Amino acid sequence: MGTLTIRLPDDKHQRLKDLAQTRGMSVNKLMEELSTIALTEFDTQTRFKAMATQGQPERGLELLAKLDRLTESDS
Repeated sequence: MGTLTIRLPDDKHQRLKDLAQTRGMSVNKLMEELSTIALTEFDTQTRFKAMATQGQPERGLELLAKLDRLTESDS
């Protein structure tokens, strides 16, 4: 497992600590969760672009619809 050190303004660090506490997890676990979400979004966008260049717009639209459903359920 890798280690990542980041520098954040004190107020942002405190807000992340507060968010983690409200979710009942550590800041480390919160950052892991947030990075997983960011990477999933990136992977989806990458797959969509690849499919678009291969002439599969229907599949790309399916992925976008799936992403929309996922983000709606998070709201």
